[in-house]
Amino acid sequence: MKLKTARIQNYRSIRDTGDFEVEAAKTILVGPNEAGKTAVLQALQQINPPKGVKPFDPLRDYPRAKYNDISTKKVDPKNVPVATVTFTLDEADLAVLPASMKEIKGYSYTRYIANNTSHFLIGAPTLPTVGTIRKDAVRLASHVDGRTPTAEGGLNSTVQTDTLNGLLKDWRDEQVLTATLAVSLKQWADSLIAIADVSEDARIDRLVSACSIASDHEAALKNLNERIPVFVLFSNYFRVRPLIHLGHLADRLDSNILDDEQYDYGNKCLLQLLGFTARELSDLGKAPEPPANEPDALQRYRDQLDKRKYQLNAASVQLTTEIRSVWKPSSSRPEADRLRLDADGQYLKVVIEDELGVEIELDQRSEGFQWLVSFFVVFFAEAADKHQNAILLLDEPGMSLHALKQREFRDTITKLATKNQTIYTTHSPFLVGPNELDRVRVVELNDRNIGTKVHTTITSSDPAALLPLQEALGYDLAQSLFAQQRNLVLEGLTDEWYLAGTAALLADSGHVKLNDKIALVTADTAGKVVYFATILHAHNLKVAALLDSDNAGDAAAEQDTLVHKLGQKGILRTKDFAPHVAKAEIEDLLRDTLPIIARDQLGWDIVDLAAQHSNRPLVDIFSGVAGFSKYKLAKAFLRWTRDNNADALSDMEREAWAKLITAINGALK
Repeated sequence: MKLKTARIQNYRSIRDTGDFEVEAAKTILVGPNEAGKTAVLQALQQINPPKGVKPFDPLRDYPRAKYNDISTKKVDPKNVPVATVTFTLDEADLAVLPASMKEIKGYSYTRYIANNTSHFLIGAPTLPTVGTIRKDAVRLASHVDGRTPTAEGGLNSTVQTDTLNGLLKDWRDEQVLTATLAVSLKQWADSLIAIADVSEDARIDRLVSACSIASDHEAALKNLNERIPVFVLFSNYFRVRPLIHLGHLADRLDSNILDDEQYDYGNKCLLQLLGFTARELSDLGKAPEPPANEPDALQRYRDQLDKRKYQLNAASVQLTTEIRSVWKPSSSRPEADRLRLDADGQYLKVVIEDELGVEIELDQRSEGFQWLVSFFVVFFAEAADKHQNAILLLDEPGMSLHALKQREFRDTITKLATKNQTIYTTHSPFLVGPNELDRVRVVELNDRNIGTKVHTTITSSDPAALLPLQEALGYDLAQSLFAQQRNLVLEGLTDEWYLAGTAALLADSGHVKLNDKIALVTADTAGKVVYFATILHAHNLKVAALLDSDNAGDAAAEQDTLVHKLGQKGILRTKDFAPHVAKAEIEDLLRDTLPIIARDQLGWDIVDLAAQHSNRPLVDIFSGVAGFSKYKLAKAFLRWTRDNNADALSDMEREAWAKLITAINGALK
């Protein structure tokens, strides 16, 4: 049985979310704070909550602005739906249904604010009403009475008519035939088969068929109700203590007086995972030494302690494997972070052993690591018991994990969702995969009078609701930009246009070719070059940077971080290829051609002025022209390259660009 759709109404900030679809594996709820994401999960849990979960309380859970309707009895809480869900059925579900119900399309279930429920079958045969069977029943009774002797010896008894009237006396024609009434009517009709004439067989068959549908319908509802998955909400992940006194924990659990509910529940789950109760482990730790000359007693003592040791070891291996699947050790430390569970007398210790064999208590590790260990302990303990095949509702999982660990934990959730259908809320872009946008449901609350809405499609009038999706896509896009092994970071887009355009001219003419495996990455400004270079370098990629020789370029080139990451060979400066120009920029490598292009295409005539001031930066000269734009000039150059070749460049320009491209290839070889 899989959850297919859900709808939450009349619960706290929620008036009516509307129906929203739920994915067969995992569904992701995103939205800003106070949108109602947690309320959606809390309401869903009440469909079939685990033991110990508090039921709905109209005083606390009904929308506060509407509570007077309940207190003044204008509204009956039993008629106020909160959580309505539909399920698809698998082969195991269909196997428990009567033959007449095998073709149903699904199952719907509703929990009301008063904690009563209702349910129905989707696509089931139409239930007969009392009115649809009344005529056949009356005529059958009359027929049999007409063939039945009376006490006076004549015919036309009223026995069957009286019996039928007794069965139907409290029923109106529009009422649906219930299973209880159907059973009584079927028994009555069956008892008349031997008495009625053959001509009544068709009427009896219709009555029996109608009664069977009603009975089968109720049996199907009963069987499916028993198969509803448990909805398990993990809103506050319980923690596991690194050091547990087994005797004290057993006393608290036996008396149901918990010292710290979060920790004691986590510790209880840990013991459940081991296959022991706290009392059993405590008693093992107090087992008296056996007499020296009794081999059987010695063997029993040894078996007890070995059983504890082996089960602790098995649990340690399982948890270590799962934790490493998310908290992946580096290639240089493949055996790092082995979790160990050790029992010593009355104490159970949870420690992390590093590759040197040094043991560190769990509470001395990071908050994210502690959360991860505790999550797996609680989940595996619960999943192995009553929560197997449950629907998991996770509220903001993994928020104490580092961003990259969250990405790995996203894969873990996917793995868990193969057996346990999962719905989780998140603000983190790292818990939304770029290929998972179809699994996202946007939760928003723009108007308290309207309440929380859940959108199946990715839409929202509140930009904050879509922020995790935008960030996820942005991160994925950034990763795709850094996919090349060799990367040249440029200050801006116009630098890329000049380099790409001129390199194409020189390659076509056979002068020099820019390595086509080099990706050109624009940083927008010189100041951001160091950030791009650092990120690319962190991905173990080859990186070089081309910087203008103006003030911004000088400042960037002198940053210790950039020099450390790239080295002097990896930082290329335009002044090295246009040495006669002070504070040269990339435009100065096209000093002879750009003024002509600007004059002919844009009407910016600085040809003579540029010749008179040969050591002055070209952009500085252009800045005195009305309407000058570096982007317009670069676009004009690109247009010019379509109709010209490298021979149209001056000898000095070809030489400068050939040196630059050779230097780039050398820096990124």
